[in-house]
Amino acid sequence: MTDRWTKIAPAAEALLAADLVAFPTETVYGLGGDATRDESVASIFAAKGRPKFNPLILHVTDHSEAERFGDISAGLRSLAERFWPGPLTLVAPLREGAKVSPLASAGLDTIALRVPAHSLARELLAAVEIPLAAPSANPSGKVSPTTADHVLAGLTGKIAGVLDGGPCPVGLESTIVGMDGETPVLLRPGGVAVEDLADALGRPLTTHEGAINAPGQLSSHYAPDAPVRLNAEAPDEAEAYIGFGASPAGDINLSPTGDLIEAAANLFAALRDIDHFNKPIAVAPIPETGLGAAINDRLRRAAAPRS
Repeated sequence: MTDRWTKIAPAAEALLAADLVAFPTETVYGLGGDATRDESVASIFAAKGRPKFNPLILHVTDHSEAERFGDISAGLRSLAERFWPGPLTLVAPLREGAKVSPLASAGLDTIALRVPAHSLARELLAAVEIPLAAPSANPSGKVSPTTADHVLAGLTGKIAGVLDGGPCPVGLESTIVGMDGETPVLLRPGGVAVEDLADALGRPLTTHEGAINAPGQLSSHYAPDAPVRLNAEAPDEAEAYIGFGASPAGDINLSPTGDLIEAAANLFAALRDIDHFNKPIAVAPIPETGLGAAINDRLRRAAAPRS
């Protein structure tokens, strides 16, 4: 049995009892558990079927609470001041003695931290007064959920309930940034455009290469059941087609006006809906500017060979 709630109280009660609760953020629905309790964090990995080497994001109420868990450097602090609350995650050195399950950081000496902007997420965090470890609320590797119905389709019977806050307005996971010494590093593109980060920092970011050190870095991820072909100017006869802007008429168009913000908000719902056509999926070219970089990141991982 998995409940659907519209009030904070039952969701908070379940979390404080070490149960799992899906909740809305501005990016996607998160699968929340008490980040201070090993059993809660272990349950997140089990419910999702998530590899335990893939770290989780801690959701906290504000910058000062984030500092209790991670040593946020001056470079990252400027981003927190500019983009928190909002769709930005910062990866910082884990503070010695921080009360957080080591499972949440996947055994790394860093921790991923975010202050969400969604009003229900903020109310929930205030009610429970604990950090919530929360990856996307879907089976691992599958398309992320942007509505409560998406959550229930994948996790019914595996979690206590979902706090229904309607569709997520951003529709893509958070951008993740860390530091390599004094150099800011883009670990995952997302809901804050890379150009805006560079503008806030006054310098460009480098890109991550190497072992997984943040969520969202698995090569195959966000995948529908059907195979996905990218940069398709038009579909083949046997394909279902996701268009963008003035591309040829398709089954779904992420944004007929070519608005990347609208396209980002519609991406995961479009991948879920078009999968019901039971055909291979072709996707129109998406510009690599602004949120297009994050959209293309998700599409490349959706199209990657499945293990």
